[in-house]
Amino acid sequence: MSSLFRSTVKLFLAAVFLPSMQVALHAQAVQATPNGVRVTGNNLTIELNALRDDVLRVREWQGAKIPEDSSWAVLPHSRASRVPVTATARGFRTKSLEVSIDEAMRITVRDSDGKVLQQQAEPVRYDDTNFRLYMKMTDDEHFFGLGDKPGPLDRRGMSFADWNTDIGYSESTDPIYKSIPFFYSWRSGHVLGVLFDNTWRASFDFGKEREHEYSFGSVNGPIDYYLMYGPDPKQVAGEYAWLTGTTPMPPKWTLGYQQSRFSYFPESRVMEIAKRLRDDKFPADGIDLDIDYQQNHRPFTVDRKQFPSFEQMIQQLKDEHIHVVAITDLHIAKLPDAGYKPYDEGEAQNRFVKMPDGKDFVGWVWPGDTVFPDYTVADTRAWWGTLYTDFVKDGIDGFWNDMNEPSVFNVANKTMPDDAQHAIRGDEDLGFKDRVTNHLEIHNVLGMLQTEGTYEGLRKLRPNERPFVLTRASYAGGQRYAATWTGDNSSTWNHLRLTTPMLENLGLSGFAMAGADVGGFRGSPQMDLLTKWFEIGAFQTIDRDHTTDTSRPQEPWEGGSAHEAIRRKYVETRYELMPYFYTTVKSMSQTGVPVVRPLFMEFPEDATDGHPIDLDAPAEFLFGPDLLVAPPEFPEETDDYAVVFPKGIWYDYWTGVRIDKQNPASKDVTITPTLEILPVYARGGSVIPEQPLVQSTDEKPNGPLTLRVYPDAANACSGALYDDDGKSYAFEHDGYLKMEATCTATAGGLTIHLSAHRGQFPAWWHEVQFEIYGLPKRPAAQFAGHNVTVEHAPTCDAWRVTVPDNGTGAEIQLTTGS
Repeated sequence: MSSLFRSTVKLFLAAVFLPSMQVALHAQAVQATPNGVRVTGNNLTIELNALRDDVLRVREWQGAKIPEDSSWAVLPHSRASRVPVTATARGFRTKSLEVSIDEAMRITVRDSDGKVLQQQAEPVRYDDTNFRLYMKMTDDEHFFGLGDKPGPLDRRGMSFADWNTDIGYSESTDPIYKSIPFFYSWRSGHVLGVLFDNTWRASFDFGKEREHEYSFGSVNGPIDYYLMYGPDPKQVAGEYAWLTGTTPMPPKWTLGYQQSRFSYFPESRVMEIAKRLRDDKFPADGIDLDIDYQQNHRPFTVDRKQFPSFEQMIQQLKDEHIHVVAITDLHIAKLPDAGYKPYDEGEAQNRFVKMPDGKDFVGWVWPGDTVFPDYTVADTRAWWGTLYTDFVKDGIDGFWNDMNEPSVFNVANKTMPDDAQHAIRGDEDLGFKDRVTNHLEIHNVLGMLQTEGTYEGLRKLRPNERPFVLTRASYAGGQRYAATWTGDNSSTWNHLRLTTPMLENLGLSGFAMAGADVGGFRGSPQMDLLTKWFEIGAFQTIDRDHTTDTSRPQEPWEGGSAHEAIRRKYVETRYELMPYFYTTVKSMSQTGVPVVRPLFMEFPEDATDGHPIDLDAPAEFLFGPDLLVAPPEFPEETDDYAVVFPKGIWYDYWTGVRIDKQNPASKDVTITPTLEILPVYARGGSVIPEQPLVQSTDEKPNGPLTLRVYPDAANACSGALYDDDGKSYAFEHDGYLKMEATCTATAGGLTIHLSAHRGQFPAWWHEVQFEIYGLPKRPAAQFAGHNVTVEHAPTCDAWRVTVPDNGTGAEIQLTTGS
């Protein structure tokens, strides 16, 4: 027996049978643990644990001192989770993954079939506190995520920084408002998620620096990252949600249309906007108040000259079923001895960020001299939440946390000084110890911590009402507390084009409740541009028309009645689709799979060579699982273009025309762009629930529930509906309604089955209208043993059958004959 063989056997036996034994190999020590492995050598330690069979955590550090095991992003129960593993000589296996660390301290991760998912190109590189990890990159690898970075959906060939920044952006601007250090690596249809949990200034390079490598690193802080394996992208989205939390179920009104401007004032102007929305029968659920409702822009105040009857205005809007969202920036005006409660309380309780000399940091923002609550302290976050008491009593339903990068005016770095001091108090769940740190560590999480204070404060003030918080800045995990938008976009065709990939990557990064300002924030849109933006905005999760104070008006009626009619049509479609939309949002809150999603989320294996299908269709996206929205790649173009369909049967949503993309010989669908039409297609095999038109989500629909039935090639279909009161937490018990609809082929036609209702929330309908597409001719229909009338839908190629629904289930037999 050779000495090399004996050494290898000795190492293997020690790793498998003596997990606590330290085994020397080339000045290294390999220690197998019940849940992973620890390797130490050359002043470097790598600790790799399996949290689940498909989720790994990797930590690396220099020296003997183990870093603080803490996180603002990862949920405590997930961070502490462990599964047993099978030890190998220099690594371990789970049911899904195999991990090895070679003698050069490079990590390789494979799936259970041996396919390499991630492989370090070299050991970690250190330069003082700076460090960088380089990974080998294959020729067919693509990258998605990192939040709302401008640019294309695929990050390959690009580099990015994480440093929350208040900036009006262009296509190449980086960084902007949020730092979400999470991305998807796509290799031939196999997807690996990577969360780099480091709050310091971080950077990511996807083949820009080195042709065959991607990398990530930071200027300081821990090497602490998580690997999530699919291979399906939906599974990775779910694993990320398991790590960092899902989006809480929002109030239903937040899914309606919102009207906003910087700013609507005085009070009479707000009521004028509300009246015009209702007079024009333009569906709407919200009006947002920007900073000019406040006295001298001071948070938690009201300008009584401009808004003399503020509380009555809120109530009048409520009576019109219009909810108010009020802005509250993260700073507090510095106003000693002026009776300004937020400052007086905060100063008395020592709530504000300090400088090294112990004095409050004072910056210049909208109110002038301002101080900043130290949101790293849990007690300060709780105190911040109490500041909403009066506004909640007034009936304000949503709050908008802006300027929370944090933004500071008149300084070169646009934010707090690097040496501003933040206190961190020990937290056993989060893993933090009592210490003081500088702003460089906290900058990227301050906005998220502010929204946590807002959200939790509202939960205490209204225990049984779902809060709505909107934020501009955040970090990984911030979706637990707030929705977001893409910040200060511009009123250009190019920014309309940027909207879709930004929202897709936000959704992939956990922020599924997201939108982009319809019409653009900076500048004044052409009327055709505004109309096209309304069309796309109707298929965003948050649909808000918002613009700056210096732009021309861009309310839906601007540009005349013809433009308003088109814009109204798409917002009305959004409200008619609310059952489908709300059902998708419920699924999102449970699974982490976003509403606005790339095509590859539903069709990861559609391309024969394994590349994501979205690379062939850069403007297309899915609204929920079953609606394909297909604008041209450049929204202002007038040339014909071909829609890229995933394989299967599709139906034109507006006309009902059936498109067979299962047949390789099928012709392309060519679109001639027009102002009036945004191409939308329904997926064969789906059932899409719709409701009669309402003017707000508070209004009870009047009429039958419509189920659009789109059979696939086998004449099969399925769909679901979820509903609840849209406001409370009764759905966590039995205050919900769930039902399913399916269809199957029969010898003579089609059978549609409607399940019994589950849950205690009452249906608003008493009848169900089935709208069946793709049948060659009028069918005969039977329900409960009796013939029922079949009508032709006047505006599309579909057949309608209406039957009573008493909640116990129903079955309809359709016979088409020979």
